[in-house]
Amino acid sequence: MTSHNPREHAKQLRDLAREFEALHARVRDISYTPGTDALHQISPLLLKAQDLTATTLIRLRALDSSAYTSVPGSRASLECLASVVLAASLAGNNLASALSANPYEGAPFPGYPADDAAVRTARHPEAIPQMTGHLANAAHQLDLSATGCHYVASGITRDLAATREAPATARPTTGPALTGAQFDALKSLAHGGGRLYESIQRGLGVTRVATDDGTRISIATFRALAKRGLVDRDTSTSLFRGQKITVTDEGHRALAKPHPQAPATAPAKAAPKPPTVQGARR
Repeated sequence: MTSHNPREHAKQLRDLAREFEALHARVRDISYTPGTDALHQISPLLLKAQDLTATTLIRLRALDSSAYTSVPGSRASLECLASVVLAASLAGNNLASALSANPYEGAPFPGYPADDAAVRTARHPEAIPQMTGHLANAAHQLDLSATGCHYVASGITRDLAATREAPATARPTTGPALTGAQFDALKSLAHGGGRLYESIQRGLGVTRVATDDGTRISIATFRALAKRGLVDRDTSTSLFRGQKITVTDEGHRALAKPHPQAPATAPAKAAPKPPTVQGARR
């Protein structure tokens, strides 16, 4: 059944990411002997990869049919999820390639001498490097798949939150004056430019700002500028690649004002002199 709740899509994608992570661990830690044992060990991994590929495709079709497509930034999420379909398919292809490189032990055509144990054993050193390479590639693609699912889930949550804040950012800015840090950040973005990036750490999306001139801008400062409509970002690009940050007309008008100065420290008042107490006359 297709869910129409974008938050439910995010939850399903996080669950899918955990399944990719579990399969990645199985492929990475696989132990096998070339031949029949390898067939028995790798076959379930291939079937699971194919199942996860089908599930990812179902999630992509459901998300593409949901109301989320009207949310700014949703296209990047759909493109990323489509890349997960590709990565999962490549993982299955690599597992199938490992099975193809596996040395099997069936009987030869009539008229050919049967392989003895020494001949069969000699084929293993030739097959093992190929199989190891295919399994390593499969593990890499599964890791990318898990990361992509986490990213899309975080993107859905982030885009929905940004949509709720959109009416506030569309209004003319009338808030308090910029702080010195906010003014410097805005000036850096106006002159040198910058990008907004997101990476996945321990399953969570971590967002950061990178400027061309090396100015350090905290994500809190960027969000404060964005909330007041002073900066904007290109949501048509994936946060993994970096979304270009631009300064709006309102932001340039804010830069035309004098730089906020730290409040002057009032001079310390001289301590009042104690009252003079005159001794009583006799």
